[in-house]
Amino acid sequence: MIGGRVVSRVWNEHLLPRFTALTCSDRGTGRWRDQAVSGVSGDVLEVGFANGTNLLHYPASVRRVYAVEPSDVAWRKAAKRIREFGRPVERVGLDGAVLPLPDGSVDAVVSAYTMCTIPDLESALAEMRRVLRPGGSLHFVEHGLSPDADVADRQHRWTPRWGTVAGGCHLDRDIPAIVEAAGFNLSDLETLYMPGPAFAKPFAWLSIGRAEPTT
Repeated sequence: MIGGRVVSRVWNEHLLPRFTALTCSDRGTGRWRDQAVSGVSGDVLEVGFANGTNLLHYPASVRRVYAVEPSDVAWRKAAKRIREFGRPVERVGLDGAVLPLPDGSVDAVVSAYTMCTIPDLESALAEMRRVLRPGGSLHFVEHGLSPDADVADRQHRWTPRWGTVAGGCHLDRDIPAIVEAAGFNLSDLETLYMPGPAFAKPFAWLSIGRAEPTT
């Protein structure tokens, strides 16, 4: 039992952040990250900062990045990118559902390959909405529930076991629907399968979008 807990801790705290960095590397996901953060400016909150991959894609109009990242390993791996970014990057929390920022304090919120793992996504989206300034927007690129019934069936069946080894990742979250239900209006949305073999489709349905809080 103790050995199992040790293995689980080593995997979740040390190996999983490295695995995530590999599977969500810039080489494989850069084009969609570019698309997601297009038009972002000012003070940005990034939920799920990981190893700082999005810093390679933020336009010059971004003034500052507030980072939410639970993994110390991932944060340390981001150090070089943070230095090279040349603008302030501040780690402000570990949990997207409890943001230590005032109401209306950021111009944009960015989430990339993160909403699948947040345990209480509804609370996290409420917090994202709270900290946005008037006229601010949520920008996201996320994998999630496929509209194809056969793929969705596999996603529902695989998610319980997949989540135990992938940091709580849910393959079957309908991200656009969840964002809308949290009080956002989708002003831009593109959905597609990432290129790859058919067996990988449960992992490959992407939503790239922008949303503003409803009034």
